[in-house]
Amino acid sequence: MAKIAVVYYSLKGETIAPGMKIVNLEKGHTAAAAEFIGQAVGGDLIELETVKSYNPDHMKMIYEAKEELDKGIRPALKECPDISEYDVIFLGFPNWWNTLPMPVVTFLEQCSWGGKKIIPFVTSGGSGFGRSLEDLKKYAPGAQILPGGEFLGHEVEQSEAGISQWAQSAVQNL
Repeated sequence: MAKIAVVYYSLKGETIAPGMKIVNLEKGHTAAAAEFIGQAVGGDLIELETVKSYNPDHMKMIYEAKEELDKGIRPALKECPDISEYDVIFLGFPNWWNTLPMPVVTFLEQCSWGGKKIIPFVTSGGSGFGRSLEDLKKYAPGAQILPGGEFLGHEVEQSEAGISQWAQSAVQNL
């Protein structure tokens, strides 16, 4: 039986909801999806947290994230998890500027991926994975990237059954 981790990066606080409304989340969409996946497949839940705090104003935060991407900044993590004991990593993240958030890149670059299977999942406002799967292959050499799941952020909290079913199906197909 494969040992599974559900590693995710998520922000709580302000985000944009349908209709360009600003809403305040107590728990980020990716965190909620990760919890559903962990419950469905029995994996260890591991949150990636940055040392720095992002601007709580969503519109300012997105430009902060854009600057990190443009300049290749790797935000420090409070702790980089040891994934050596895991065979399968569900990797969750929001779509930032059509790709991986730079804190996820920090994590990917600090791990050894040989022989690991990554099942990515993304939350977004409708742009899905964007180019993040291509970037994931670049930052996780040696990993087998399996088909992933795309979830609309504003629908995650009401989609537990669908997300759980997707996760169980992904594990059955290993």
